[in-house]
Amino acid sequence: MKETENNVWEILHQTALSAPKKSGVYLWKNSEGSVIYVGKAVNLKNRLTSYFSGKKDIKTASLVKNAVSIEYITTPNEYEALILENNLIKKHMPRYNISLKDGKTYPMIRITNEKFPRVFKTRYMVSDGSKYFGPFPNGEALAAFMDFVDKYYPLRKCRKLVHRDFPCLYYHIGRCSAPCSGKVSVEKYMEYVKELSTIIEKSETKEFEDVILKLESKMKESAENLDFEKAGMIRDGINALKGLSSRNLVEDFDLDARDYISFYTEGMLISFIVFKMRGGQLSQRDLFRVTSMNNPDELMGEFICSYYGKNSDIPPYIFVSSDLNLDLIRRWFKEELNVRVSIMLPVNKKHQAVMSMATLNAKEDVIRRKREEADTLALEELKAALSLEKLPHRIEGFDIAHIGGNLPVASLVSFFDGNPDKKNYRTFRLKTTEGIVDDFASMREAAARRYTGILNSGGELPDFILIDGGAGQVSAVKGILNALDLEIPIAGLAKEDEEIYLPGQSNPVKLPRNSAALRLLQRVRDETHRFATTKNQNLRTKENTETIFKKLPGIGPKKALVLFKEFVSLENFCAGDPEIISSILKCSPEAAEKLLKAGRNLLSEREEKIRHLKDYDLGGHPNK
Repeated sequence: MKETENNVWEILHQTALSAPKKSGVYLWKNSEGSVIYVGKAVNLKNRLTSYFSGKKDIKTASLVKNAVSIEYITTPNEYEALILENNLIKKHMPRYNISLKDGKTYPMIRITNEKFPRVFKTRYMVSDGSKYFGPFPNGEALAAFMDFVDKYYPLRKCRKLVHRDFPCLYYHIGRCSAPCSGKVSVEKYMEYVKELSTIIEKSETKEFEDVILKLESKMKESAENLDFEKAGMIRDGINALKGLSSRNLVEDFDLDARDYISFYTEGMLISFIVFKMRGGQLSQRDLFRVTSMNNPDELMGEFICSYYGKNSDIPPYIFVSSDLNLDLIRRWFKEELNVRVSIMLPVNKKHQAVMSMATLNAKEDVIRRKREEADTLALEELKAALSLEKLPHRIEGFDIAHIGGNLPVASLVSFFDGNPDKKNYRTFRLKTTEGIVDDFASMREAAARRYTGILNSGGELPDFILIDGGAGQVSAVKGILNALDLEIPIAGLAKEDEEIYLPGQSNPVKLPRNSAALRLLQRVRDETHRFATTKNQNLRTKENTETIFKKLPGIGPKKALVLFKEFVSLENFCAGDPEIISSILKCSPEAAEKLLKAGRNLLSEREEKIRHLKDYDLGGHPNK
């Protein structure tokens, strides 16, 4: 049972690692296929991988434990993700999301269908010919924009237009043109409405910059005429409008049911995406992975005939990304299913944008499939090339980093099914080889600490071990494995000729340069090297900053920190004034002089060491 849970956990983790670094929405599903959590992310990969690292609260731990799969939908931006998340939560009511029992939607702007229209904020749609814009998740920006509309456009405020002999206070303070008293013509009033409607419409298109430029021109004109109050109102309106300027692809006011179908193909790999818009909302995404030898021109027709059946949810409108054979498909719907469907290419910008999002999701899935296929191919090739008994799902790699024996560090990286598994990365601050150059001893210490620890804790052993080095390093680690009675396949990858060294074999294995197995081993080896040298450099930085002051006589951690904050480096300290040092440390001038002398001695020793270390590279090996 525990092994099954571990396998599910690994599958979820790999799904997270393979997610794109794009904005979107992700859905966690349980064994019954029900959605148990919906979330949004600016970066899907970063957000999903965060579930598998660090300490988790009870809710997150329970979510991960009860999930068996993760799906995601990429979106053009965070705004779209926010709207889509809201819609999907309402549809699925996931147990780990906040319950939206009030059914609220994001607010919209409504322009009523009247002789003298009203403009106001609302959360509800009425089918009376009114015009709607939005929805807008940024409530503060919408409130600020409506405040600008209220002050800048003299539109009526009263809910019901009743004839008055004398206009109300809003007319006298310039907030209403008083259509109730005949103070404005229909034509003039509609000019205000049309201008406002155009501003909101263009705020959701590429023409947004033109809108801003026109408003800025009016603001400057008002300022030049010394009407600073009006200029300020326009400025506030511009700022609010910028907060609303995002196109919404996943929710609109077209209540007609419609599907968007797109696909992406590379070689025999084809992924189809179906976006279902129902009630003005993107309510479902269907993904289908297929392989086909068919000509791309025939794929759309073949898929549609397979996807829709007699009991299918067939909408009146279907938008497709390819217009080939559409007449045949229409005939098939009519004769086989006895339904009339409008099947067409997306023509206007709204439909084209949704189709582009569908195509992007299909492409992302093909990329993911290629990566999965390549990883499996590399593992199978590695198994055959090195005569391994089983597929090396988990590979661990070791490398050593030091500068002439100074601050030696061993790195351990872990790959699962060809992908880095960073939660299992480790570093070892080596104790037995401090101050000496002995990579073999360093490898022995790192391997002994790693696998003794796993045996003591009952952890998971790797299927294969890769050493950054040749026969000597491999032999050193093999000796440790033998001592621990572990039968784990091991190999070394030497940098110069990319040769693979196996224990007990004098001749290395050479794989073709374009070999998938060799590329995988190179990735593991390069990652171990990067991880080791990064850790070593961090230690050297620390050694050369505040810790260097701890080597001065009579200086403990607190005083070392005081000196570091004041001087930062040993060089600055040695160039310091004894009186300043005496004042900082509250010691006698004589004691300060002794500290300075000790500091200069340390500086000389370090400079000598640096001159000596120039003969070594970052891996601790002599330069040629």
